[in-house]
Amino acid sequence: MNFILYSDIGESTINKSLGLPEYSYYFVLKAFRNALAELGSVTLVRDPATEVDPLFEACRQRGEECVFLSFSPPNKTLVDLKCPTVSVFAWEYSNIPNEQWDDDPRNDWRTVFASHGRTITLSGYTARTVKDVMGADFAVLAAPAPLWEYFAEARARLGRRFPGTSTEIQLRGTVLDSRVLGLSADSLLPNLAPPPPPVVEAPPVLTPALPQKTLRYRLWVTKRHLLDWYREALRDLLPPLLADAAASAARKSYAIVRPRPAPLAVLPTPPVTVMEEPTVQVKLDGVVYTSVFSPKDGRKNWFDMVTAFCWTFRDVDDATLVLKMNDRDLSSYQPTLMTLLSQLAPFKCRVVTLHAFLDDAAYEKLIGATTYYVNTSLCEGLCLPLMEFMSCGVPAIAPKHTAMEDYVDDSVAFIVKSGLEHNVWPHDPRDLFRTLRYRLDWASICAAYRDSYDIARNAPEKYEQMSERVLRRLQSYASVGVVKEQLQEFFQQTAPSHA
Repeated sequence: MNFILYSDIGESTINKSLGLPEYSYYFVLKAFRNALAELGSVTLVRDPATEVDPLFEACRQRGEECVFLSFSPPNKTLVDLKCPTVSVFAWEYSNIPNEQWDDDPRNDWRTVFASHGRTITLSGYTARTVKDVMGADFAVLAAPAPLWEYFAEARARLGRRFPGTSTEIQLRGTVLDSRVLGLSADSLLPNLAPPPPPVVEAPPVLTPALPQKTLRYRLWVTKRHLLDWYREALRDLLPPLLADAAASAARKSYAIVRPRPAPLAVLPTPPVTVMEEPTVQVKLDGVVYTSVFSPKDGRKNWFDMVTAFCWTFRDVDDATLVLKMNDRDLSSYQPTLMTLLSQLAPFKCRVVTLHAFLDDAAYEKLIGATTYYVNTSLCEGLCLPLMEFMSCGVPAIAPKHTAMEDYVDDSVAFIVKSGLEHNVWPHDPRDLFRTLRYRLDWASICAAYRDSYDIARNAPEKYEQMSERVLRRLQSYASVGVVKEQLQEFFQQTAPSHA
């Protein structure tokens, strides 16, 4: 079997795409690539419209099977290729788009699925929504990103988990630490303008006396006006030769010599310098709660995460919430975050915001420093960061809904209560209420914080047992071996949509 893989965001553009709605598809593709490589050859393409069909024709001439896996939403997947095509996608809402807009038939996902004949989703929740509209017999596979093996070395280095240890992380970027920001609700008050200074009447303006008109001045004025009189009243009446002679004499007697401008100096072009982010050291200790997300993604519901944390631990000084922000522009969320924290102040707990790219070593240290991973999302297509932390034995605080139903329960996490509410499809410009998502119970988030802190501080043996269950859960759910078997069975049982 030959697999052709594509994601709109690739190795060369991932740094520039941080925080975009579909940037996680790149990491999903990387994870699936390992499992697919054990089933056949893997080829990456950058332009499916021009690269896929030639590769398909070459495979067909060799008598080999070939399938194109597009790691992108169905509405961005091609439907006119000769090569059998499968959309590998994440979706977190109660139904799939089944209406057309903007004159694009692919916005009705039923059109795409009918053309492809099969699809792969990242969760059982999404697979059920597909079958709801395509029928129970439609070929759909629910398979998570197989990332268990990717963290094997990290698990070996981190070893058994003991909450409350101290860790120092060195990173290049910006750190916002609530302990040193001087947060206060009073800082949100507008600065009153000082009273205007008293108006002092200006002294009367004295007109300077005109200089005395000397004989030289009077002669110059006479000459000036005689020249104007000659040009306007007499010049056109004189014979041409006489007029030219008079003009030449006048110019010599009344010439104005203007200095020539100095040539502009040509300055060398200054070299383009790239400002490097400063290197900072962050120390994390106590009970550390961590979350990784894009602050622009409204589904992440991070306001509830922060407010519940600061309220629950307002009198606890050894609880820390780490917000790892996936966004290139600090100014896009810093004012909002600072306002929120100032409104919540004073509190003894600590909130640390990391605006930085973490390399593998720094990310591993962050996982090692974390006691619990926190997810307060309204809906999830998979949540790779949660799976990554759980792959290293980190228990979670999370709701049990959408994609997280597949791997989160009360044996590996402190469950946050939630209920359905109306919402729109996120890419639908009409903003019509067509689907459902989940709304979290804020008091339940606070309760999860309290219960998890109590376990970490007062029952370390229970925490260790939960960590062991987390490891077993992720190994059985997201290992390459498990996902490889699912993929192999799926491709064997489903026929290609094109001959």
